[in-house]
Amino acid sequence: MTQNLLAVSTHFPFGENWNDYSKIVDERRIDLAVESVRALVGDLSGKSFLDIGSGSGLFSVAALRLGAKEVLAIDIDPVSVATSRELLSRETSTNWAAIQASVFDLPEQVAHQFDVVYSWGVLHHTGDMWRAIDRAALMVKPGAVFALALYERTPLCGIWAIEKRLYCKLPKLMQALFRGIYLGAWGAGMLVKGRNPLRLVREARERGMDTAYDVHDWLGGYPYESTTPPEVEPFMRKRGFEPLAVVPWPVRGGGMLGSGCTEYVFRRSEGKQASNQTAS
Repeated sequence: MTQNLLAVSTHFPFGENWNDYSKIVDERRIDLAVESVRALVGDLSGKSFLDIGSGSGLFSVAALRLGAKEVLAIDIDPVSVATSRELLSRETSTNWAAIQASVFDLPEQVAHQFDVVYSWGVLHHTGDMWRAIDRAALMVKPGAVFALALYERTPLCGIWAIEKRLYCKLPKLMQALFRGIYLGAWGAGMLVKGRNPLRLVREARERGMDTAYDVHDWLGGYPYESTTPPEVEPFMRKRGFEPLAVVPWPVRGGGMLGSGCTEYVFRRSEGKQASNQTAS
């Protein structure tokens, strides 16, 4: 690797986007986030929860609301960490911590300690996705759950990786113009396919998210990697995990308008510790 994976400067400034987004987080968005987390990992009463790539802190808040006894939110971006702390500090529970850390430098002391490790749409932005999954898997207790979401591969993912790298270098005004062009193309594409773009905007909100912020995140999300279930599932099985659920993102139009995240939920085998392997 030529880039320093622990340096914020090598990544798109997700923290700025999450900080702006946090200003519109309300009880309705939190409720939707709670339902999103519940749908993946169920009730969290009495469980420890590790949120890798906490962003705004919304899903760490959701974990607290679902009864988690302990929440650790980590993010490489200091702005995201500050935003997560601000959102979490509004909760009555104090059983949480938010720290600046990369998945690559999580201390060995917390390995195999969490009942739920959660990383939604994060590990494909680390610059070394497979090693990031390895590191995250090490945090899961035997018998515990690992929930993650990763970009689904499309025929155009290579082009999108180039676009993202270029977008990150554009001045903010040009980025805004680029977002407007993309949103116009996206809306027209949905209408041509007979799909209602307004309905898709509402669906984005089902996770407590917002389309405008998601588009900025998508266009600028560098580093960028993608994968498929036939790659992820055997990778995790080799590390002692069995799949509980896979919710695929359907590739449409060959990826002309981008990709989305396939959700995965795995359970680590009882009495078997995940090994820190290197993907072949």
